[in-house]
Amino acid sequence: MKHLDHSYKEDFQYKHKNPYHDKLQEFSDFVFRDTEGEALKGKWHSDYFKNEKPLTVEVGCGYGEFMRSYTTDHPHENFVGIDYRFKRSYALAKNLSEQEVKNFCLLRAKGERLGFTFGKNEISKLLYFFPDPWPKTRHHKNRLFQAPFIEDAYNLLKPGGKLFVKTDHDGYADWMSELINSPVVQEKFSLELESRNLRADYPEHFLAKYMTKFEKIFISQSIPIKAFVLVSKKV
Repeated sequence: MKHLDHSYKEDFQYKHKNPYHDKLQEFSDFVFRDTEGEALKGKWHSDYFKNEKPLTVEVGCGYGEFMRSYTTDHPHENFVGIDYRFKRSYALAKNLSEQEVKNFCLLRAKGERLGFTFGKNEISKLLYFFPDPWPKTRHHKNRLFQAPFIEDAYNLLKPGGKLFVKTDHDGYADWMSELINSPVVQEKFSLELESRNLRADYPEHFLAKYMTKFEKIFISQSIPIKAFVLVSKKV
């Protein structure tokens, strides 16, 4: 499961010609584009949020249903949402601009850049919900949930910090389970929760309470939601 994505390299540069890149500047008080957020590595509490509240990070926040609901319900947490799509990031930014409590930041960036964006022990919760499953075997190399991502999660999470994962895709869930149960991951994380039918097994868990736009579609199609919760063994 080697991941050779150039996005993990120090010299990576974003390349695009999308009009929404410039449009996102309308919300520059809480939206960072490309590598802009990387200047805050290790300084999110001191320089951006200016408090020591726990930091939650969502990779692939999409249309932001979870992000908007969660930040409203948890004003005593800081929240950074990350998404790579331009148009939906702009739509989410517009919605977020109307929220009264400004306990969040939105990054139009790649999940592979986590290690360049956050510092060691800076994150309390890391969320990864309904990623693109890249179902074809030749595209599996594009999946984010691989050893480099797990290594970043371990380095960035505080001792006892948690990684929460949800997917609708059986094949990707199998892929995740195989990696989670490998010795290299078991050395770093304990498995607190694993379910192939989240709402049947853990209906009261916060992962079942909040739904993304895609999750609502999957549930309407009677597709069971697969979930994992990993806890850092760091001391």
